Amino acid sequence: MTDPQPRELQALFASAKCVFFDFDGPVCGLFHRHSSVRIADLLVGELAAGGGDPALVEEPGVRGDPLAVLKTVAGAGLGREMVARLEFLLAKEEFEAAWSAEPTDGAYDLVALLHEAQYELAVTTNNSAEAVERYLEKQGMKRYFGSHIHGRAPGDPGLLKPHPDCLDRALKSTGWTAADALMIGDSPADLEAAGALGMPFIGYAKNPDKKKALGAGVVVQELRTLTDALRVSSVDQREGVRGTAPHHWFIKPG
Repeated sequence: MTDPQPRELQALFASAKCVFFDFDGPVCGLFHRHSSVRIADLLVGELAAGGGDPALVEEPGVRGDPLAVLKTVAGAGLGREMVARLEFLLAKEEFEAAWSAEPTDGAYDLVALLHEAQYELAVTTNNSAEAVERYLEKQGMKRYFGSHIHGRAPGDPGLLKPHPDCLDRALKSTGWTAADALMIGDSPADLEAAGALGMPFIGYAKNPDKKKALGAGVVVQELRTLTDALRVSSVDQREGVRGTAPHHWFIKPG
């Protein structure tokens, strides 16, 4: 699996004013020690306890994925109360998982470098905003994102990616257009959500299967590929962000 050329990556960053990160994957492994399969099983148990049929979520790609379980139950028309019960349980488990989440290699350095270069940063995720904030606070990264954390819209799982809702909210909060933004994600849902808005996209895929799922676009295997491309960018590639002086990149020594 070959990463794109630095010039291709530099061109994407040169045209961007803000960068949006998916959370579970590009920032951390949320369920590293807090099994997503176990959480999905908890949701199915809650579904059954509330009188729902567990067979609803037995389809491949649903059972074992808590977000897919939530979305499927919501789409089955079992009522707002059932969806709220499952969503509350999922948010609680995500919040717990955030404490033991595994940092993605190179994520901190990439975020810090982008912040230093005055990009506005946001998280756009299907996970709960509370879980994201807990993780970022623990890792000392919250200051890089400020208030631009856009998680799952409570009460409406139909707005989960690939719906572009959380990306649209991030655009409104930062004040930029989709053409000014760049999304970094690791799933076809991330790619589709960005595409729905006409937003440039960089895929993050740790293995060939992930890369295949993201198609033939710009995909990197390691985040440090992005960091290296940024560090060797020439001076003044981007001009005039909101009337400020041009951004300057420092050429990596040696």
